[in-house]
Amino acid sequence: MIRKLFTAAAMTAIALTPACAQDSPSAGMDRAEVEGIVREYIMANPEIIEDALIALSEKQRAEAADAVKVAIRTEKDRLYNLASDYFVGPADAEVTVVEFFDYRCGYCKRSVDTIQALPAQYDGKVRVVFKELPIFGGISETAALAALAAGKQDKYNEMHIALMEVKSNDDLTEKRIDSIAESIGISVQKMRADMKSMEIQKQLADMKDLGRTLNVGGTPGFFVGETHIEGADMAKLDAAIKAELES
Repeated sequence: MIRKLFTAAAMTAIALTPACAQDSPSAGMDRAEVEGIVREYIMANPEIIEDALIALSEKQRAEAADAVKVAIRTEKDRLYNLASDYFVGPADAEVTVVEFFDYRCGYCKRSVDTIQALPAQYDGKVRVVFKELPIFGGISETAALAALAAGKQDKYNEMHIALMEVKSNDDLTEKRIDSIAESIGISVQKMRADMKSMEIQKQLADMKDLGRTLNVGGTPGFFVGETHIEGADMAKLDAAIKAELES
C-alpha cells in the first residue's frame, strides 16, 4: 500500500516540478537522482501523501459501492424474493427492506423495535426480510439456527424478538435459548432436532454465503433496492425507503 502511494506521490511530484524536469531531462537522470528529487519534493510538500491517501480511499469506496450494486442485481432473487425467508409486513408491500444481523450485535438489539415498526410506520408499504448472519460465530450461530428452527413451528418472529431482548451477550447461552423457546410455546425437542436438519443448516449457510457475496462486513446491514446501508443508520435507511417509494 505504502509503495503504491509513494509511486503515486512520485508521479505527482515529477508532474509538479517542471523546473527540475526542464533543467535535468529524465533521459539523462539515473534512478537515484529521480528518487532524490522526489524525496526532496515530498519532504517539502508532505500534504501530497495525505491527498494521495484521501484519493485512494475515495476511489476504493466508489469501486466497492459499484461492486455491491452489481452483486445486488445479480443476487436480486436471493436477496429479495426467497419464499423461505421470514419477514414482517405485507407480502406484497411496495418496498422490501432486508436486514442482515447477529443476535450478539448491540446495534441490532438497539434497533430491533424501530425495524419491527417499519411496516406500520409506512402504512403497510414496507416489509422487512430477516437474514441471519452470525458473524460472531459460536452461540450466535446456535441462536440463528434456533430462530430458523422456530420458524418451522410458526414462531420465527417471536423467537427473533426474544433473542434480541437478551441484553447481555454473556446471558445468551444454550440453556437460555431453550428457555426462551419454551416460554413462547416452542417444542424445544423439535426445535433442537430441526436445528440439525439439512434444510435448516443449508438455509443458514445460504444466508451467510449471500452476505459474503454482497460484502456485508458487519451487522446490521440493510438493503433497499440497490442501496446498501452499513450499520444502524436509521436516517439513511429512511431516506432509502422514501427514495424507493417515490421512484
